[in-house]
Amino acid sequence: MNKIINKISLLALATVLSNQSMAAMTEEVKQIQSQWAVVNYMADGDAKEKAFEQLSQAATQVAMQKQNQPEGLIWEGIVYSSYAGAKGGLGALGLAKHAKKSYEAAIAMDGDVLDGSAYTSLGVLYSKVPGWPIGFGSDKKAMEFLQKGLEKNPDGIDANYFFAEFLYEEEEDYPKAKEYLMKAKAAAPRADRPNADKGRHIEIAKLMVEIEEELAD
Repeated sequence: MNKIINKISLLALATVLSNQSMAAMTEEVKQIQSQWAVVNYMADGDAKEKAFEQLSQAATQVAMQKQNQPEGLIWEGIVYSSYAGAKGGLGALGLAKHAKKSYEAAIAMDGDVLDGSAYTSLGVLYSKVPGWPIGFGSDKKAMEFLQKGLEKNPDGIDANYFFAEFLYEEEEDYPKAKEYLMKAKAAAPRADRPNADKGRHIEIAKLMVEIEEELAD
């Protein structure tokens, strides 16, 4: 499959967080998260890309200030992934590489924080970025990290959704993709993230239709 950096899927990385994990974040990291939510829901265009450029600089500053806290690195990765999505095309590869380094640094420090979201986020990044010789994308590594994310958060809506998406898009394993999508659909709601849950369930419903169509052929 000929891949490009997919804006929608990369922006969706930033929802890979659970309620229980939120308390672990410092106020500075929570501020990055809050600013991300504002920028993420802006209309597409130059203003959005510019806003992500500015937020990426702030996220890097926070990550540097909180060098012993992987949560800051994870959110730095999320912001750069989102910036890559807003920018789009091959010009976003440098941003995706920055995000990759942030996730890897967080995992090296403590991959369990934020319910293993760095693993899932890195897995999605590997699945969406072009492979060699253009980029670093790898379905093998995507599978590895997505499965690791599921190990850390087996009942999470996002870990299951992204694994189902990968099975559908890259493996074409529609029965198994449906299995994990049903788990995502049945995940417990996140009390302080109703908008994220609403958006994810819309994506779940859309992917379910596509899977059912494939199974019906």
